[in-house]
Amino acid sequence: MKFRTRGLVAATAIVFAAQAGHAASAKDREFPVADAPVLEDRFPVQPVAFPGGVKAYRDVAYQQLPGFTPQIVDIYVPASKGPHPLVMYIHGGGWVSGHTRHSGAMADFPAALASLASEGFVVASLEYRLSGEAKFPAQFQDAKAALRFLRKNAEKYGIDPKRVGVWGGSAGGHLTALTSLACHETTLDPASTEDGCVQAAVTWYGVFDFAAIAASRTGGADDAVAKLLDCDGPCSNEKYAAASPVTYIDSKDPPFLLIHGEEDKVVPVAQSHLAETRLREAGVPVTAIYIPGVDHSFIGHTPAETRAATLKATNATFDFFHEKLGVARK
Repeated sequence: MKFRTRGLVAATAIVFAAQAGHAASAKDREFPVADAPVLEDRFPVQPVAFPGGVKAYRDVAYQQLPGFTPQIVDIYVPASKGPHPLVMYIHGGGWVSGHTRHSGAMADFPAALASLASEGFVVASLEYRLSGEAKFPAQFQDAKAALRFLRKNAEKYGIDPKRVGVWGGSAGGHLTALTSLACHETTLDPASTEDGCVQAAVTWYGVFDFAAIAASRTGGADDAVAKLLDCDGPCSNEKYAAASPVTYIDSKDPPFLLIHGEEDKVVPVAQSHLAETRLREAGVPVTAIYIPGVDHSFIGHTPAETRAATLKATNATFDFFHEKLGVARK
């Protein structure tokens, strides 16, 4: 018992000594302290190196809204000194899924975005609130907020704010078209300003008219559309129209490139045909490429067809931005 008592006393002494040492060392600690709560993410953002001297900044927060995690964007910056035109990519996924680093059958989409950056563009790839988090027009508002953020930080990332293009596929094609055509619509985005407008747009198999899609499908629009527009049953014509890019087409819109597979079973190729017709009628410059034998995401009947269609669309997209945003190909 005496042995145990001495052991307990010794252990207690060690604990008190440790606590005393902890308290003493705590007095010496110093940290930066601001005058008010700091909500900004101060974790160091380290650029990732890509071929050609391109540097990519991952997960840059462009917006923090109450009740939501920060909205982020990846930013790819060329090696050469700017200012450079900006191209912002908006991912697909039916408004219910997806992320900044994928597109169709691209095996390494960040490498593709870095390749565009190496040709003289700042490239941003956008995360936005999905329909499970927020209903339309939240996604449109996020895209506009990202453009405003990027223009506000033009000097930091070497951006020419007067030369901006936007590009997206499927649901991202819808948001790309809407961002390009409805940049002044304060009914959709009360914060709309010129900082949210663009000078060129590329859609891959994008949605332009929700009512037309609903009419072409038995039972009306699919669940993804209903979830996006917050419809309990069939959506109203007013809801379809408000979210449809064709509603906002006018002669002041930027030039468009439309690319669509002729066998698309997810977003009918008729969507791009309709957009092409309406844009031409309004006097908007438009180029359309329809690729035979491929489905949504440019998926062909064979891997070779998928590869050929994907490369055709990507090369046409890069060339379009060179032409419309004034960057000479090297």
